[in-house]
Amino acid sequence: MPCRRQLPSLLFSAVAATAVMMPLAMFGLPGEPDQAPLATTPLIVERPLDGVGGGETVRELHQDTPFAMVALTADDLTGTSARVRAKKADGSWGPWYEAESLEGVGPDGGLVRGTEPVFVGHTTDVQIAVNRAAPARPAVVPSPRGPGLGYVPVNVERPLSQDLKAVLISPPQAPVDISSLPPEAATPPGVPPAVIGRTQWGANESEVCGNTVYDSGVRAGIVHHTAGSNDYTPEDSAGIVRSIFEYHTRTLGWCDIAYNAMVDKYGQVFEGRAGGMDRPVEGAHTGGFNTDTWGVAMLGNFDLVPPTPIQLRTTGRLLGWRLGLDHVDPLGSVVLTSAGGSFTKFPRGTAVTLPTIFTHRDVGNTDCPGNAAYAAMPLLRDTAAHFNTPIGPRDLADTLRGGAIFGKWAAMGGEASPLGAPLTPETPGDGASRYVTFDHGALYWSPDSGAEPVTGSIYEAWGKLGFERGALGLPTSGEIQEPQWIVQNFQHGTLNFDREHGTVTRVIDGVALEIPLDQGEAPVQLERFTPIGKKA
Repeated sequence: MPCRRQLPSLLFSAVAATAVMMPLAMFGLPGEPDQAPLATTPLIVERPLDGVGGGETVRELHQDTPFAMVALTADDLTGTSARVRAKKADGSWGPWYEAESLEGVGPDGGLVRGTEPVFVGHTTDVQIAVNRAAPARPAVVPSPRGPGLGYVPVNVERPLSQDLKAVLISPPQAPVDISSLPPEAATPPGVPPAVIGRTQWGANESEVCGNTVYDSGVRAGIVHHTAGSNDYTPEDSAGIVRSIFEYHTRTLGWCDIAYNAMVDKYGQVFEGRAGGMDRPVEGAHTGGFNTDTWGVAMLGNFDLVPPTPIQLRTTGRLLGWRLGLDHVDPLGSVVLTSAGGSFTKFPRGTAVTLPTIFTHRDVGNTDCPGNAAYAAMPLLRDTAAHFNTPIGPRDLADTLRGGAIFGKWAAMGGEASPLGAPLTPETPGDGASRYVTFDHGALYWSPDSGAEPVTGSIYEAWGKLGFERGALGLPTSGEIQEPQWIVQNFQHGTLNFDREHGTVTRVIDGVALEIPLDQGEAPVQLERFTPIGKKA
């Protein structure tokens, strides 16, 4: 997750006469100024968990200062698993989340071992269920014969380590302007996703130790997840990344955050390890296979639930861009030599043939990135391979998911509807309005008018009148079929299509005005769009 980058913003560019949303150039490239860092730092409190024996032990912890992330540390977590859950504002308990051990992440042989920090939501109370293997049974050690005894029983049971600690982390609040591209924004071919740099998410560079290690190049990308909850907001993500950095450096004693990049479920990309996103920085993300690889962690747990479509697509595009810098085929294979260690199943010196995009579990003793994410790897690789392929209607449709415009379009029949396939991403219109153009029309939405389509001659006439900026304002209904007329209501009047004569009349306050139409012409929004039915 290393990298620097300007706060992402949107630029409109007439690429092939079609609207696209384009992020600014990668933050941190030469000549670009740093931005203001986050003002606050995470609060990290370590609380001992005493008296944890074999089997499952549940401890409840309270802290007056709200926190949102929980991890466990010990000098040895062998045979230990843990779950955490947080108390909600109404006093009920939330779901249990597994706290996965950071096996294969960070330096091998570190003095402190830890779990992934689990985001549980903002709370003051947490329950931690620790399950530890029962201690070994007492061993009987023979001794020299003595008077009356053939042996002396000696209890050499090794008690469970009592250095187990809960780490309660209060992430800082992200500034309102730190968010990356909105989920509905499409990126043009060959342009990498916008990246939130270390300065923006607030990396404390004084915590970084040692020198950045640069490899000879990047030969493969490795996909991870951070586990824990998927229930976070876009505003939480920067604080989560900042907290992971502080936990890795301050609590576990590592020199930097382990991953090269992180991607949240909203498609926000965060620079990870310092040294430059476009340079072959060696991370500490995959024990035994850190050399010549680039590690990306998706925020969330994907054992059962897959990454969101935009999270998967963004991760694929990010890897397609990064591997492309070193001319690596995302659908190819690579032979990597294991560095060995306790984190990998391949002994030192073993040559392993792997896909050029593989997962942590392919080489490590872990289930990371979860079964659902592992099943999505073919799609992720395909996305990476098509990084330079023009965005098609299906990709655009995916970028619209979750919005009111997508909901209306899907209810109308999607691509089989009178509108056809989308031609542009969701785009801001006048005031609070937003719109998407399609093969045969457009859909407009605002909080006041809702989502409504405009097509055909009525769309053409409305376009000539200035679209939503004109006197009619936004559409408040779809087309209303009448015997002689097709009528559509707008905020300040109506447009009426005469079936017999093929003319459109505007009516405002009872005053009618016929709108001349240009046969074969289609309305073009003032900003940047291809005429209807003409794909670039």
